[in-house]
Amino acid sequence: MPQNIQVPLSVLDLSPIPQGAKARDAFHSSLDLAQHTEKWGYQRYWLAEHHNMTGIGSAATSVLLGYLAAGTQRIRLGSGGVMLPNHAPLVIAEQFGTLESLYPGRIDLGLGRAPGTDQRTMMALRRNLSSEVDNFPRDVQELQLYFGEVQPGQKVQAVPGQGLNIPIWLLGSSLYSAQLAAKLGLPFAFASHFAPDMLFQALALYRENFTPSKQCQKAYAMVCVNVIAAESDNNARFLFTSMQQQFINLRRGSPGPLPPPVDNIHALWSAGEQYGVEQALRMSVIGNESTVRQGLQNLLYETAADEIMVNGQIFDHRARLRSFEIVAGVKNDLVKGAL
Repeated sequence: MPQNIQVPLSVLDLSPIPQGAKARDAFHSSLDLAQHTEKWGYQRYWLAEHHNMTGIGSAATSVLLGYLAAGTQRIRLGSGGVMLPNHAPLVIAEQFGTLESLYPGRIDLGLGRAPGTDQRTMMALRRNLSSEVDNFPRDVQELQLYFGEVQPGQKVQAVPGQGLNIPIWLLGSSLYSAQLAAKLGLPFAFASHFAPDMLFQALALYRENFTPSKQCQKAYAMVCVNVIAAESDNNARFLFTSMQQQFINLRRGSPGPLPPPVDNIHALWSAGEQYGVEQALRMSVIGNESTVRQGLQNLLYETAADEIMVNGQIFDHRARLRSFEIVAGVKNDLVKGAL
């Protein structure tokens, strides 16, 4: 394992809508966070596509990315991800081609295979179920065609988009996307912030089967985890209860705005709910600066990740800013492969 390789940190933002707030407030908070994380040296800032979720504001992902790109200068902006089965590849190529044309060299396109919503909403998005997720590999390759140079006989072009070579990432929480990313020679991001079960198996499969491509000469794996940082471990655990409540509500089939933190989370869940939520969120790093530094370094040691993406759903915006600031303060200490 190479030593002394500093690992970049990046941000995943669901543009959370706290109780009592509106989507407009969430968008302004996302812009403020993007501006701060740019200043603090984060590598990239991604937004995730979700639908019919009253606590998540980033449904129109490419539109919101344009707003954030206009308000920042250097940080890369991208999708973490666009749920490709919901869209025609040409439309996504045109949207991200527009972003890349306006903000050259700053746009990533992360692609997911899941719908990012429930089945009823999925039908509302796609009108019918004829576009199956099994078409995902074909759709990814179609996007690659639209971002490449025009081929002989190519009748349909992405305008803008054609020839811009926008970086494509594959995202996943299972072995499927790891295997496809390896086959196509694309960077891979694993969603261990909510589905950590297959993390190590997926990373091994991706690295062992990686085929170099024009975009990526060697395997590049990013791991996404929840990080809630505060001045004390107790305060961080208090802030974390907002995310825990969000997962409880999701499992009960009643997702809603991000709840405020509570002093006693155990009063809100059953034993079964506690087990399920703690399993889903077990890759989270919660604590003060020292705890976060050790937790992220342990993650690097265990995964040899090339990059870490940080998600942090925190009710109070100022506390959220402070959390990402604390994480930024430890990034220079994070070394790939070190204990």
